[in-house]
Amino acid sequence: MTDIAEIRPVVSREQASELRLLLEELCSDLCRFTHFSEHGIAPEDVCVDREVWLGAAGTFADIVVRPLGRSPYVVEVKVGYSDEVLVRHLGRKYGARHAALEGVERLLLVVDLQGRAAWERTLAGIRAVVDPAIAIEVWDEAKLLTRLDDCFSVRVGSISPAGLLDARSAIDRAKGYYAFGGQSLETYEHDPLKAELCWHFSFWRLQQLRAQRALTPREIMPPGLYRGVVVLLADLCSFSSYMRDTSDARVTRETLTAFYSKARYQIINRGGMLYQFVGDEVIGLFGIPEEGDAAADNALETACGLASIGASVADSWQRQIDRVQDKRGLHIGMAVGDVQIVSLRPYSRTHVGALGDCINVAARLMGQAGPGEIVATNSLVQRLSEGARARFTEAEPMEAKNVGRINAWKTKVECGG
Repeated sequence: MTDIAEIRPVVSREQASELRLLLEELCSDLCRFTHFSEHGIAPEDVCVDREVWLGAAGTFADIVVRPLGRSPYVVEVKVGYSDEVLVRHLGRKYGARHAALEGVERLLLVVDLQGRAAWERTLAGIRAVVDPAIAIEVWDEAKLLTRLDDCFSVRVGSISPAGLLDARSAIDRAKGYYAFGGQSLETYEHDPLKAELCWHFSFWRLQQLRAQRALTPREIMPPGLYRGVVVLLADLCSFSSYMRDTSDARVTRETLTAFYSKARYQIINRGGMLYQFVGDEVIGLFGIPEEGDAAADNALETACGLASIGASVADSWQRQIDRVQDKRGLHIGMAVGDVQIVSLRPYSRTHVGALGDCINVAARLMGQAGPGEIVATNSLVQRLSEGARARFTEAEPMEAKNVGRINAWKTKVECGG
């Protein structure tokens, strides 16, 4: 059991922004663990998406949870907002029924109630502006902290920034124990290799590999050639322009931290491997350490989720700067091929690099994609299921620098960007 002492409340806007990001991550994991422990649904059968476009300009759900065999629901993390802002934001998002909310019957609202003297009136105001078919369940500080304790054996004194590092460390350790096993959580050692694997992969994916293939942590991703890897590259449109036109460095930090956090979560929770971030670019690999029939479809669903995240991040960034940016969102390239995993130092498994022509091809196609567009190679599209393949239309062959002419396919993700 990890005890974290009572600590000071949020004291700055930047801290509040990071606090909400962390709480979104924790709530995503809490929902997944809850369905596993209470309903017997395997973690990989709980789909969790971040920043889901709701069909109107600038409207994105914080989290949408779709457990196998159960109704989907949404989670909104609204810690640190005023009562007036709470009512306005939730009414704008959930006042009307959009296609993205099909089947949604419940809104889980994570909110700080301390200091809200008129909460009952505020809650009544929220209920008045939210679609009456959507029930509202409130998680206040006490309920959220109890959930953390029940799921991860982490006892937190309060929801505030100063204890987040200790809390995250304890939660990462609990997830590592689930992934790698051991005699007990108390004796489990979350060593650097396990921590690194938990950065690149989801805890439930690592648990699958351990259970199905009896792999030790060192055996999960050894250096070598991996066949049929699906590569996904995405970066923010007009990134240099956004940087140039942003005078407040805080805005840049907040925006990129949000992008990194949400993009990583989207990749690993679709069963992919987060390879790395390079500036505003993210690289995900699917089909490592083993080829899977669903790798291409999972990568495409991840790409669609990333497009929505990119649109939300760009929308938020635009609201904080003066000059209008003509291009907003992500452009995405996808390819499939062989990838070499290489140790970055002798015998290392904690620091690895990835090499492959398919990575170069995906990067070139990404450069050809417009905002919200996914451009994929012919061979990747042919690996998709029939329904997924139908999303694409064939494009003219593309000239890729230092690669050659590529047969490519395009699809546009509608996400208000």
